[in-house]
Amino acid sequence: MSLLFVFIDGVGVGEKSDNNPLATAALKSFSYFTEGEGLHSGIKPSLKKDKLYIPIDANLDVEGLPQSGTGQASLFSGQNASKIACKHFGPFPYSKTKFLLKDESLFHKALKEGFKPHFLNAYPDIFFKKSAKRNRWTCTTLMAKSAGIRLNRLKDIQNEKGLTAEIIQDAWRKSLNLDVPEITPEDASERSLNSLKEYDLVLYEYYLTDKMGHQMDKANTGKILDVLDRFLFRIIQKLSDTDTLVITSDHGNIEDLSIKTHTRNPVPLFVKGDIYAFKKAASILDVTPAILETLKRGSK
Repeated sequence: MSLLFVFIDGVGVGEKSDNNPLATAALKSFSYFTEGEGLHSGIKPSLKKDKLYIPIDANLDVEGLPQSGTGQASLFSGQNASKIACKHFGPFPYSKTKFLLKDESLFHKALKEGFKPHFLNAYPDIFFKKSAKRNRWTCTTLMAKSAGIRLNRLKDIQNEKGLTAEIIQDAWRKSLNLDVPEITPEDASERSLNSLKEYDLVLYEYYLTDKMGHQMDKANTGKILDVLDRFLFRIIQKLSDTDTLVITSDHGNIEDLSIKTHTRNPVPLFVKGDIYAFKKAASILDVTPAILETLKRGSK
């Protein structure tokens, strides 16, 4: 058994309105889990034999709007980074909570249990130059680097072993002039599923949802959601019966395009496969422990 963890930045469970692009049946992937019209607060939690949808808390008993730095540190460690920092902080890791990503992350814990984790995202050379110069890494790259997990680069994209942040590789070609072909969301899905044959735990991070929420860009939001939806739905369709798919977020944002800030809405937890360990999840703190338990269950 292998587990694919798709982390989607800035996706909350908001009211059904004209400003909520997630509240539509056109999003087949979200609708698959909610058994409703996409994702919105009017849809009840759903637990079936092999799939689950639960809205979970991302505020973590701290006032203010949740942020990526502390939210992701909390999500990927199972410990309340916002409480440790006494505030929500982002977008980069907060100094007092970096230890959660450097020493106590999901990747560290998976390795300790004897599992083989992999970070599917790839980064261009310019990312490494800027990050190293400032010594400023994102939560996911800091977590991976600290656990000794190699970060994918251009050659991994060319060898079809990694995925770019926008899934279809168009930004690398058009904006960075790099020698990579544009691929379909379905091609990217196959690449993700193939990685499960080599690794026990695979993480993929998608951030454009958060970016579109900040920009309040309805036109481009539709485009990026279509790509994401096709990517996720093909994974749902072709996921092996023995594998598990987990999808969640760190805070709300894109579900309310009438504002450019994050929200205090809950975030969705979607699971297909072994849902046992996720049934009682109440907040983003419960995701990492549930993933580890699921990996252990699958190894017995």
